[in-house]
Amino acid sequence: MVSPLEKESVRVMARNREAHHEYFVEEEFEAGIELSGTEVKSIRKGTLNLKDSWCGVKNGELLINQMHISPYEQGNIFNKDPRRPRRLLMHKREIMRLYGKVKQDGYSIIPLSVYFKGSRVKVKIGLCKGKKLYDKRQSAAERDAKRQMDRAMKERY
Repeated sequence: MVSPLEKESVRVMARNREAHHEYFVEEEFEAGIELSGTEVKSIRKGTLNLKDSWCGVKNGELLINQMHISPYEQGNIFNKDPRRPRRLLMHKREIMRLYGKVKQDGYSIIPLSVYFKGSRVKVKIGLCKGKKLYDKRQSAAERDAKRQMDRAMKERY
């Protein structure tokens, strides 16, 4: 007997690599996304881009903005605008909590990755705080130091 956890495979379709460079990710959340059929087919082909995308709360709904999903070639009239705002599916309580953090504490909601969990498309979003220039330099220096230590350890053994 296969457990439900083993049955659900996770396939990452896109990552927002720039997000970890530009922001401190405080918390991560998983959200569903409302898509049309041709958009799902296009995501399966891997033709989406999370660069410059962000999330916002409008009328009690969480929306993802500026996420580019290329039109599906065989979709003809059913294709939607590639950069249209798409609704994210989360519990109302979680959305209101995120909205409060964004309004009071100066956080941003940034999509970190899009992936298939089973047959459903999910978005990992992060509650993020912007990095200053000196923070970016410090994290780059830490990354370089770690890389040098790994090289030294590899040469030694």
